[in-house]
Amino acid sequence: MTKQFLLGVMCGLVSACLVFGVVATKGAPAPQAGQAAQAAPAGQTAPAAPAGRGQGRGQRGPAGPPAPCGPNIAPPLGTNTAPNSRCFELRMYTVDESRVGQGNFKGDINDLHKRFREGEVDVFKKSGVDVMAVWQDLGDPKTLIYLLSYKDRAARDAGWDKFNADPQWTELRNKYFVPLTTKVYFMSASDYSPLK
Repeated sequence: MTKQFLLGVMCGLVSACLVFGVVATKGAPAPQAGQAAQAAPAGQTAPAAPAGRGQGRGQRGPAGPPAPCGPNIAPPLGTNTAPNSRCFELRMYTVDESRVGQGNFKGDINDLHKRFREGEVDVFKKSGVDVMAVWQDLGDPKTLIYLLSYKDRAARDAGWDKFNADPQWTELRNKYFVPLTTKVYFMSASDYSPLK
């Protein structure tokens, strides 16, 4: 497969998730007070994500995917999923400018890009997480979108544990402590998807 083809597939995936996210969250209740948090300090866990879809203010890794995620999903959920699919995680971070200057929050979308550019992607890779792509949302310039993949849910949880414990991540988070609103989608590839 060519890089251009894979890029087209991933762009289509993101578009579908964005459309689905708008439809699925229309009229959805706002996150509860306990669900709003920036990244959890090293050694602590962040609040759990709302059931099925992570939405909140800066949730990090511990907001786990609904079980199952990845390969060998039993019917009826797994009827159309590939038995050899990885667990995919699409994350959308929108800078919440209303919270800049509150507490330790500072920065904007450019600072968020600097955080990824200066080491967050490297920390993911070091933690065993495959960073498939990182995008700038052209429709909402305050939003960064990225796609991660894992062998399965257990690999996802282990990767995030390593990520959150990494001193480089702590340093980056403190340097670029950007207030975020987060949307998270967990996916397994369909059995006919070229990207599994």
